[in-house]
Amino acid sequence: MSNPPAEATEEHFRNEDWYAADLTGARFVDCVFTDVDLTEATTSAALFENCTFHGGRFNASTHVGSAFVGCDFRRTNFFDSTFEGCKLSGSEFSGCTLRPLKVSGGVWRGVSLRGANLSRLDLSGLDLRDADLSLADLTDAVLRDAQLAGATLQETTLHGADLRGAVLDRVDLTVASLRATKLDLAGAVMLAELHGAEVDAV
Repeated sequence: MSNPPAEATEEHFRNEDWYAADLTGARFVDCVFTDVDLTEATTSAALFENCTFHGGRFNASTHVGSAFVGCDFRRTNFFDSTFEGCKLSGSEFSGCTLRPLKVSGGVWRGVSLRGANLSRLDLSGLDLRDADLSLADLTDAVLRDAQLAGATLQETTLHGADLRGAVLDRVDLTVASLRATKLDLAGAVMLAELHGAEVDAV
């Protein structure tokens, strides 16, 4: 097992074994990680900026107050990972394993989760403004009080999803697949208006 550096810029890490590594305060900018094992690793106040992850594992890893900004994750495994108050703005996930996943707050603005399986995840209170959730499966997911303003939900599956309290400004729910989807009064009114209804508040 090798020890990760405290910081790196424009480096390519291949097949590194960083099992249970402590990456507190680490800083990686414009780096590429190919098949790097970060199983049970921990980060706190770490920064990964414009980095690319090909394959690799974040299984059972824990991230607190860390930032993965503008990163590209391809076929990366996040099985049983935890993100607490992390910033993932502008990052893209493609072909990744994202279940089960524990998320507590944070800013995931503009993130691309297109086609991702997010079913049954609890994403309550998460900032997902301008996120691309097209074709994603959010069956039975909890999005209570989430910030979804401007999010793209083209062909997103929201069967049984809980959207009560979520901010849905500039969101077109008519292009998503809804069934037993839970909405609060404001969300229900917005959906009715999107379908052409005139809602009388009296």
